Amino acid sequence: MAAEPDGIGAIPEDPALTADPSEIRAERPEHRLDPRIDTGRDIALADFSPPSTGAADRFIRFAYRLGVPATMLTSPLGRKPRTRLLATVSNTLPGNATAGTALRAGHFLVHGAKTPIAQVDYAGAARVTPPLERAVHSFSWLTDLEACAPREQCVPVAERILTSWLQANPAPPSKPGKGPAWAVGNTGMRLMNWLAHAPLILSGDKALRNRTLVHISATARWLDRHVNRAEDGLAEVAGWCAIVAAGLLLPEGRPRRLYGEAGLVKALGDLMGDDGGLLSRSPLAQMEAITLLVRLRNCYQATRRDAPQTVERVVELLVPPLLALTHGDGSLGSWQGSWAVSASDIDDLVKASGVRTRPLRDVRQWGYQRVVAQKAILQFDTAPPPLPAHARYGCASTLAFELSHGIHRLVVNCGGAASGGGLVPVRLEQALRATAAHSTLTLDDANSTAVLINGAIGSGVSEVDIDRKTLAQENGGNATRLEASHNGYAARHGLNHQRILILRDDGTELRGEDVLLPAGRKGKRGKVGFAIRFHLGPEVEVSPTVDGQGAALSLPDGSYWQFRSTAGEVGIEDSLWVDGQGRPQATQQLVIQGMVSRGGGNFGWLLKKMR
Repeated sequence: MAAEPDGIGAIPEDPALTADPSEIRAERPEHRLDPRIDTGRDIALADFSPPSTGAADRFIRFAYRLGVPATMLTSPLGRKPRTRLLATVSNTLPGNATAGTALRAGHFLVHGAKTPIAQVDYAGAARVTPPLERAVHSFSWLTDLEACAPREQCVPVAERILTSWLQANPAPPSKPGKGPAWAVGNTGMRLMNWLAHAPLILSGDKALRNRTLVHISATARWLDRHVNRAEDGLAEVAGWCAIVAAGLLLPEGRPRRLYGEAGLVKALGDLMGDDGGLLSRSPLAQMEAITLLVRLRNCYQATRRDAPQTVERVVELLVPPLLALTHGDGSLGSWQGSWAVSASDIDDLVKASGVRTRPLRDVRQWGYQRVVAQKAILQFDTAPPPLPAHARYGCASTLAFELSHGIHRLVVNCGGAASGGGLVPVRLEQALRATAAHSTLTLDDANSTAVLINGAIGSGVSEVDIDRKTLAQENGGNATRLEASHNGYAARHGLNHQRILILRDDGTELRGEDVLLPAGRKGKRGKVGFAIRFHLGPEVEVSPTVDGQGAALSLPDGSYWQFRSTAGEVGIEDSLWVDGQGRPQATQQLVIQGMVSRGGGNFGWLLKKMR
């Protein structure tokens, strides 16, 4: 492979960032929010300052950005050192031992679907499912392999796959987009995993070791030049993390590290809001960002350096919003393409982050409300979907909610769009992003925001009004009242959707009302069909009431709940829920449907635990 200069092509100078991030808020008091929050559309970005450096470091960073080779900046009179790794990184993020065992048996195991190692097209010419594509080309499987057996038993498997991949991808292409292997996100993740799991791929055959080291160096140079052409903000962060890691672990890496740290800080500021939520509004993306920064911190520790304070602050900001979307069993709610990621995976990630904090109750820029009432946890989506530039699996879920009681889920969203291609068929991906796949109201069987291909979101919800306050109850207790509305159906049907949720502080009663209001001064004529869906958790047993106006719900812990509606007959239909491993589970849903005047209407319902 032809050698490339250590420098990079001329890259536009990044604008300086001057403001410090806002202080982390572990818990916020109840309060009345601003009457209109365009969350996800007019979100205020988190601004971070680049690491403070002296004049010499600033000059080196500037020169490297302009393309001056690292050798000239670090040892202008000396010889270029041979490529080697300067330290061994300790991995604090455990992998999936089951997936690792499947690799030793000759298969990639992704969301329950097995694919023989020998049948994978590592060049990317043959179309494979997106989850398998990411696993193969990001080398995330190295973490799983390391978790399943002693290193000496795993090295032959790692070398077999690495050899096949290198034969299919002998050299970086001229630019990104030449197949999935060279998307900036996959490339950054791959380089990070190669550096973090170097003993698995550099402990065996000497010729393969030397070839891999040459490829590591070439990949780092390729990212230097192309990181600003990433497919989205999270992919760019992955690229910058890999550049910094290479600057830490490869010889003469100081110029690259300084260059990468400044780029990483800017990319992080563009990725997230000041409450720590990513603009993609995706819990999976939130987890990936934390994972990248934890891996990068491990690289700093391996070289006996402290990570920049900005990196530590960002990790502290990212964890509380993620915890806001956990239920009583510790697993995630199903939002923006994510599935119900298991509690053990969340616990492992939070432990590796080193952050000890509480969930945020009111993540108003990220767009989720959380209410905890004894054993009950309510999650409420009170924001527009993410912009197309940030959405990987954008969902039309505005005003959907989830409710759990103890370790059991009562009301859920289907979730799992990002797992399409495992046991969840790819053809279901778009359906799982639809409004009907969430526990909310739909009009005319249409999405509140247009769901497009490739994870993108179109027009629809652009404004969300939100109000949160505490109510005193007649029995002496309190309740939390959430009121939110969106304009997703205004252009098509002339109606705004308003949802009111009132959860008693003892967690035994959730009252709801869905209201349709004319968007203009005068309502349109005619009627339109509506449906209000309540997707039920996988362990809920449901049966209709005699009068057809409700349903009885039973949980495995022996508790009994009753659902009642004042809006018409309650139907029971089949549904789908994607579990903590990204696998589909057959469930059921309650559906209230009928016709409503374009002049508006209101539909009340009650979910109550019976004694």
